[in-house]
Amino acid sequence: MDRLDSMRVFVAVATHGSFAEAARRLRLSPSVVTRSIAELEDRLGLTLLSRTTRSVRLTERGEIYLEGCRQILEDVESAERRVRRENADPRGELIVAAPILFGRLHVLPIVNRMLSEHRGLSIRLTLSDRNAHLVDEGLHVAVRIGELADSRLIAIPVGAVSRVLVASPAYLKRQGVPNSPAELAAHDIVAFESIDATNEWRFGGNGVAARVEPRLAVNSADAAIAAAEAGIGITRALSYQVEAAVLAGRLVPILQDFSPPPSPVSAIYPALRIASPNVTAFIKAAREYFKANPIAPLAGL
Repeated sequence: MDRLDSMRVFVAVATHGSFAEAARRLRLSPSVVTRSIAELEDRLGLTLLSRTTRSVRLTERGEIYLEGCRQILEDVESAERRVRRENADPRGELIVAAPILFGRLHVLPIVNRMLSEHRGLSIRLTLSDRNAHLVDEGLHVAVRIGELADSRLIAIPVGAVSRVLVASPAYLKRQGVPNSPAELAAHDIVAFESIDATNEWRFGGNGVAARVEPRLAVNSADAAIAAAEAGIGITRALSYQVEAAVLAGRLVPILQDFSPPPSPVSAIYPALRIASPNVTAFIKAAREYFKANPIAPLAGL
């Protein structure tokens, strides 16, 4: 393994804190990753990573080396982008991240189209409701829902979604329709833990709060929505997650007068990838997809 490849392996292990995860991400065997790090440390005469049975941590020297490796790898990628020019055909690997359900519904079609149009391109699509750090985790582009905290990222707006409360017609017939957030205390609640970090739900632009006690808490939007459709209780989701069920009559939006402001949906990427043909192609394909398939709040349905 040459020096640049060894650096890539080291950055992957340091970023993910795991030899096994680095191997999975790089599509290498764990033994190759372990040997690469051992050879790198032997060549430098330094211990870069402190290993225990439960964790992998950077040493002080490892932190210094990590910063240098990232800069070198970024410089190499930048040089390759410049020599290929911005209008070059997409080729090589593109690493994309998106929320699980949104990615399956709306990002996978973009990926499928790109793969059919660009034979020299391969794509790794990572679906997770955790917001990964693009640069630290080696991501090229991501689709995010909500306001962005990192001003160093370039964001391309592609739509907006709203947060909505829904329940099945059978549940509302049985338990009644709440007319205010305060009345939720008397209802059965299904909580999706990724959205509902606490049991205090906030409503409207002025942040009116209501305390809820879930009868069911799940870590999957699909499961929360399925439970609501089955009449278990009221759940809170994003508009794109329940739009089909609402249009089909399986779920009914409630308390829409108390809905918070819509949240933006953006395609984001680090500034260092502004000239990347792969990222440019993804942004173009995303704009075309969302123009034909608009993502909008649920109001009016």
